[in-house]
Amino acid sequence: MRFLIAPLCLLLGACAAGPARDVPTRAFGGTQISLPAMKSFAAPSPERPARSNRDIQRDFLDLSFNLESGRALPVFSRFEGPITVRITGAPPPTLGPDLNRLIGRLRTEAGINIRRVSRPGASITIEAVTRAEIQRYLPKAACFVVPNISGLSEYRSARRQGATSWSQLRTREQLAIFLPNDASPQEARDCLHEELAQAIGPLNDLYRLPDSVFNDDNVHTVLTGFDMLILRAYYAPELRSGMTREQVAAKLPAILSRYNPSGDNLSPVHASETPRAWIGAIQAALGPGTGDRQRMKAAREALNIARSRGWHDHRRAFSHFALGRVLRFSDPERAHQHFLRAEHYYRRTPGTSLHRAYSASQLAAMAILRGDGAAALDLVAPHMAVAERHENAALLANLMLLRAEALDLLGRHAEADAARLDSLGWARYGFGAEWALRAKRREIAVIGAADTSDG
Repeated sequence: MRFLIAPLCLLLGACAAGPARDVPTRAFGGTQISLPAMKSFAAPSPERPARSNRDIQRDFLDLSFNLESGRALPVFSRFEGPITVRITGAPPPTLGPDLNRLIGRLRTEAGINIRRVSRPGASITIEAVTRAEIQRYLPKAACFVVPNISGLSEYRSARRQGATSWSQLRTREQLAIFLPNDASPQEARDCLHEELAQAIGPLNDLYRLPDSVFNDDNVHTVLTGFDMLILRAYYAPELRSGMTREQVAAKLPAILSRYNPSGDNLSPVHASETPRAWIGAIQAALGPGTGDRQRMKAAREALNIARSRGWHDHRRAFSHFALGRVLRFSDPERAHQHFLRAEHYYRRTPGTSLHRAYSASQLAAMAILRGDGAAALDLVAPHMAVAERHENAALLANLMLLRAEALDLLGRHAEADAARLDSLGWARYGFGAEWALRAKRREIAVIGAADTSDG
């Protein structure tokens, strides 16, 4: 299940993207122009994991033999045989192409025998429904996957009968994924990647992983090189449904040596476990349904736990980032200090280039509010290519808008207009076309705030 936790989004931190509706024209620099076409990414270029196979073996076992709740799974389960995938419901027009692209990656990068079909009876049914329908069943879920059903109408009765229990599953034969059809194209795609990966592979998420979709921090939104390695190992011929943790552990060293030989020569890090108290605090600080006072308390608790555990990795950074997010309006100066601390710890942790791009967007927004366009440009410049490489259109559009604001502060207005125009094609995918209009109003507000602070 992908949780409604949204720590990393827009210019000033608002993360509610509107429905993806067509908006035919837009006022831009005093002129009415047509919106550019929605942009798409080139061929994927995932980075291979640069970690010891001994660490990856531990990650594989913890991902495969536990649920997100922490409950242990008694046996390994997967599909035994070809996997078919079908889309039903009312899918947005981008969902089919995004699914085709993902299936192509799963076939080539993970070696999984998976294909798309149109007929009923598929191994995996992806039903596109409204967010309200999803949250009628799971209020905190953006999307979710369930075994032994093929449609949302079956969920409630199947749940009462115990048919949707992952802990009772011995082999996977039929699953259903429920995705929002009234979210932005990127949000639907992000759900698709995470839920399809869990439908065919591990069911757990681990906050200790810096380079994975199998992490509830929602930093990575498309399957990474690490994820593809995990899925490739998941379908290794040496494994089969029904194996115990000990039986799988005995097979993994040879499997990982075959699929990731460079990992045999790296020293293990042995990252510590993430306590449930920290996870709960992060979810309370950044998830829905929490009041401002409780959000602040939870963010401070998460940081206190990170300090007490002696963390110096991305989890310590994320704790500072979360507190900075909570403080950004009530105490901008303290928020700025926490974003700087987040960047400090991210910089020390391998595999966190995407995390650093998010931190840079917050620091750049604050530089703009101070009227420091040169500093904002320096902060944004290294991270636009990172956002594009990780196929994050929302982040890329946001960085482009920040760049435009910085250029305006420096008097380079023609370049600023060009940057805004270039951002719109990515914004249409990342936030939905209607967001572009709201973004312009936010941009104007940022400029006004910067001008005021500048006197």
